[in-house]
Amino acid sequence: MNFLTKILSKFPIFLVALVSPSLVLAASSDGPATLDMITSPIGIACLLLFIIAYGFVMAEEFTHFRKSKPVILAATAIWAMIAFYASSDPSLSVHWAEGKFKHLILEFAELFFFLFVAMTYVNALTERKMFDALCSWLSNNNFSYKKIFVITGVIAFFLSPIADNLTTALILGTVVTVAGRGNKAFVVPALINIVVSANAGGAFSPFGDITTLMVWQRGFVSFFDFFNIFLPSVVNYVIPAAIIYFAIPNEVPKGDGKKVIVQPGGNVIAILGILTISITVAGHQVLHMPPVFGMMFGLGMLGTYGYFLKTRYPGKNKFDIFELTGKAEWDTLLFFYGILVCVGGLAAVGYLKLISDDMYVTLGATYANILVGFLSAIIDNIPIVYAVLTAHPSMDMGQWLLITLTAGVGGSLLSIGSAAGVALMGQARGVYTFFAHLRWSWAILIGYAASVACHLWLNADLFDMVPLEIPY
Repeated sequence: MNFLTKILSKFPIFLVALVSPSLVLAASSDGPATLDMITSPIGIACLLLFIIAYGFVMAEEFTHFRKSKPVILAATAIWAMIAFYASSDPSLSVHWAEGKFKHLILEFAELFFFLFVAMTYVNALTERKMFDALCSWLSNNNFSYKKIFVITGVIAFFLSPIADNLTTALILGTVVTVAGRGNKAFVVPALINIVVSANAGGAFSPFGDITTLMVWQRGFVSFFDFFNIFLPSVVNYVIPAAIIYFAIPNEVPKGDGKKVIVQPGGNVIAILGILTISITVAGHQVLHMPPVFGMMFGLGMLGTYGYFLKTRYPGKNKFDIFELTGKAEWDTLLFFYGILVCVGGLAAVGYLKLISDDMYVTLGATYANILVGFLSAIIDNIPIVYAVLTAHPSMDMGQWLLITLTAGVGGSLLSIGSAAGVALMGQARGVYTFFAHLRWSWAILIGYAASVACHLWLNADLFDMVPLEIPY
């Protein structure tokens, strides 16, 4: 009886959750879309708060102050100031700021649960030693350094569209550092190659990078449209790899001889992961449901299969899905919350209108999108792409694919320009550094320019189309 009472007491909350999207849209329609506060004290304070918070994010490697903390604090402060202004302005609805904030939370929720499920699957495959088995195979087959360079690069290119560029870089970075065993002449260029290939591979898949996922979720590019930039992504990876290849020592390293056996259920979980991606794509393309719809079903499948694994192997091979969810990259997930809410606040104040008015109108979409790639090498591509999505400049399919490509591969120009590069700097601390990567930036720049040219030539029919409108 107590259980039933608790359920019934929560029923009104359940109803609100069901209709919350419509409430958000209704609330956000009260008043103007943005405030004209660019030169106001509150607007300037919001911008300064974001800059200071992002300064802490960029200094994380030295301060060890987790990147999620400053952006969450800044996000709250920014929206507190916006809400205070909106509530004191008689021309605005008292729910103006609330509606805008709820809309941001809805966007974040879709991104959060998508990434949460993806991270859980990666953790499950790691726990079942699937990736350890791959590392063991690569390091114990008497491959030369040059062959390992090629194999890890190719695997990174085709694994990142499924497992994302960060996870791919960490997995194959381990292979390179184990195989190299202190041979800096091999380890450094091999890690650079992994960063470039993982970022290039992630650019042509919604699952490969956060920015491609955001573009896909917004509906500007369909799942199959991403494959239009497959060849430009290949060009972006192959050209730097071909140049760097000649710097790899022609030696054969000795493996450690350790063999790794995949734990029970590992192969099935890999199949369930592929099935989850298929269901997610089908649900989005056929049923027009958001990607989180299929991903959460995949989590249910993993949890159900995990129950059978746990009952069949109760000993040391025990499988616990809730332990795996606890190992998700919570700092990364909360960082996305802070960034999206901060950028959404700057959009509400009116700053992002400058992007569409100045950057895209003055420079033109093509040059602006190419510039986004260079900015992504200095500043994380997530806030940049989200800012462009929020500003919503008028662009056709070719331009949305161009910004997807440049934002994804532009981060390879510097080691700090992508999550893959930052992660490997931490993994190979003192060996793979900012300046070690910078020595090969010229080769990566050639690949970047060639990939952009390839897209402009190969997909010329996708440009000068009717500009795409935001679906909601």
